[in-house]
Amino acid sequence: MKNMDVAVIGTGKTGGEVVNLVDPENLVGPFNTDNKPTAEKLRDADVVIIFVPGGAVDDIFDAVMESGVPAVWGSTGYEWPENLDQTLREKEIKWLKASNFSLGMNIVRRCISVISKGSELLDEPDFHIHEIHHTGKVDAPSGTAISWKKWLDKEAEITSERKGDIKGIHELEMKTDSESIFLKHRAHNRAVFAKGALWSAGQLLKYSMEPGMHDIESVFDEVMGG
Repeated sequence: MKNMDVAVIGTGKTGGEVVNLVDPENLVGPFNTDNKPTAEKLRDADVVIIFVPGGAVDDIFDAVMESGVPAVWGSTGYEWPENLDQTLREKEIKWLKASNFSLGMNIVRRCISVISKGSELLDEPDFHIHEIHHTGKVDAPSGTAISWKKWLDKEAEITSERKGDIKGIHELEMKTDSESIFLKHRAHNRAVFAKGALWSAGQLLKYSMEPGMHDIESVFDEVMGG
C-alpha cells in the first residue's frame, strides 16, 4: 500500500506531534479552529487522525461522518452516541477511538488482567489508581485511569493530580496487610501517542477491518493473536 495520506484535525500538543511525523507530501490540512475541516477537504485523505478536546468533538463530528473517511479519534471526556457503532456499520465507515494510544499501554492492560485474576488468591486486597498529567488537561480522572479500572474489573479508588507539563503517569497499587504490588506506566513524550495513532490508522485501513467503531485494545489483541 502506498504511504497513507493523513488528515490531521487538532494541532495541539499531541496533534502537533502527528503533524511532525507525517511526511509533508502525505499531510492533508492540518485542521484547527483557524482552518476548519469540511467533508470535501477530508476526502483528500485516506484516513483522519483527530486530537481535539471532548468539548470540541461536536464541532467536527458531522464533517468527519459525512466524509466517509476512516477516522482515528483521540478525544477523551466525550459521551459517544449509543447507536454510533450501528450508524457507522450502516454507512460502511470505519472509526477507532482510544483514551491512550501508547502501544506499551496495551502491554500494561494485559498485566492488569493478570493482577486482577491473581488478586482473587489474596486476602481482601485494596486497589488504588493514581494519575498525573499536565496542568492543561481538563478532564479528571483521565480516560486512561478509567480504562485501568475497567480492565481491573475490581473496586478501585482513582485519584488525580495536575502539575507541570507531565505527559502522563499512571500507577496501580494492589495492597494487602502483608504486601503491596505496584504497576506504573510513564509516557516520556507525546510522540508515543502520535506513533500509536498512526499505527492504529494503518490497521484501520486494512481490508480485514469491518465497518463500525473499533477500539485500540481489540485491534492490538487481534494483531498479537488474541
